[in-house]
Parts: sequence; structure tokens; C-alpha cells
Amino acid sequence: MKLSETDLIINPDGSIYHLNLRPEQIAETIITVGDPERVPMVSKYFDSVDIKVNKREFVTHTGYLSGKRITVISSGIGTDNVEILMNELDALANVDFQTREVKPVHTTLNIIRIGTSGSLQLDIPIDSVVVSALGIGMDALGFFYESSGNNLTEKLKDTLSLEFMPYCNPAGTVLFNYLMQNPPQNWIEGTTVTCPGFYAPQGRVLRYNPKIVGLMEKMNAFLLDGTRLTNLEMETAGYYLMGKLLGHQVVSISAILASRMTHQFSGNPEKQVDTLIKQVLEKLR
Repeated sequence: MKLSETDLIINPDGSIYHLNLRPEQIAETIITVGDPERVPMVSKYFDSVDIKVNKREFVTHTGYLSGKRITVISSGIGTDNVEILMNELDALANVDFQTREVKPVHTTLNIIRIGTSGSLQLDIPIDSVVVSALGIGMDALGFFYESSGNNLTEKLKDTLSLEFMPYCNPAGTVLFNYLMQNPPQNWIEGTTVTCPGFYAPQGRVLRYNPKIVGLMEKMNAFLLDGTRLTNLEMETAGYYLMGKLLGHQVVSISAILASRMTHQFSGNPEKQVDTLIKQVLEKLR
């Protein structure tokens, strides 16, 4: 099937529309971060960087670490940006840009999100790391792709009196198992809630009355068949949904910067993120 010029937009220089990247400029192992300023925080540990591309919030560095080619790219905030990023990375790997046809042999990308998050549980303190086994989406992205709820999302819908059904997908099994072999002591397997905003959707109250009163307490107390909610942020479920649909291995790893139950925030968030970056890169060597 040939993709139309409006479905797959290719720039005059042969790069894909938003990322401004050509197929040869990405590796099959990709680290993603939200903040564009975190891209050089990762790539400074590479042995070499031979590609640097900037467009909008999407900043890309591709280079080598211990002989392995790796790309690090920023997504910006939210699952809407993740949807663009994942679709365009997939196209770069699996569409022939000359013919606009899907390649006959599928390339599976290994995508690791390094992000930040807030803990929902007292036993997951600041300075810990959550590796998301599941991502639950509280945003609308799941309504535009083939996704479904399950017992977990049905109970969460009832618990929070939501007017919509959240969606839920697991991490990529192969990549998750690889990363969780002999993990650092502060890494915790978790179930991550992805929210469509930073303030009211995550239980923060400023100059308004929230629609869901006691949101954090309800999430903290949620439990179904031994599964509890560990943390919340704004991208993981989008990555897991798109990874499942497009056939890529995706794992989200989050530095816990805030304890939502104790109302404490990290005294040195940059150090926490830097430590997590080095832990992940050590796994990839």
C-alpha cells in the first residue's frame, strides 16, 4: 500500500515532517526524554555523537556508546506529542521513503523513555525509580486507536466516577525483562497512571475547585488483585499504546521527584535524573 502525501508528509530534504529526520539518522535503540534540554544530558555520555537535529520540541542526537549505535530524542510533554513521535519513528524504520510503501520486513525498535514522575505510595519515596510494567491512560488518545479497557480500568473508572474508560497496555516484554535483570536497588516495578495535564488531572489544586475531590487519596487506596497504582505522569500510556499497535518494544522508566502523599519534592531533581540516565546507559553497554 502506497501512503499518500497527506498521510505521510516528507519534507523536501527527504526528512519526516515533525522530527525533521531521515531514515538513516536513527538507531534501532532509542532513548526518549520529555525535555529537549535533557537530550545533551544523555548524549554527553556517548563515546561520539555524529548527528544532531533540532526542530520544535523534537531534539535528536545519534551516536555511539561502547560500539552500539543509540539515538536520544525529546518528545515534549504529553501523549499528543508521543503519538507524533512514535508514528514518525515507526515510519522512519518501516516505510520506504522513495516508494511510500511499507517495507516487507518489519524493524522492531527498542525505545526506552527516561522521565520523571510523582509517587502515589509512601513506600516509593523520592530518589526511587519506577519501571512501568503497565501504563494506564487517562487521556483521549486511546479513543482514536484500537484499544480497550480491562478489569483494572473498569474499577478505576468506577472508583474515580469517570465519564470515560481509561485504556491500559503493558511494557514490551522482551525489553522490560532485559532491563529488570539485576536492576539497581532503587528500581521498583510499577503500574503508572498517565494523565492529560499536570494540575487538576494530577490532583493539584491552585485557584479552582477540582471536579474529583480527593483524587490522590483515591488513587493511593486503589487495589485490584494485588495491583496498586504506583505513580503518575503524562506520557507512559501513550508510549505503550503506540508500541503495541506498531510492534515496538517500549519501556518507561521514571525518576520519582515528588511524593504526592507527603507533599515533598526533590531537593536536587537534576542529580536524580542524571543518576537514572547513567543507570540506563550502563544497562545498554
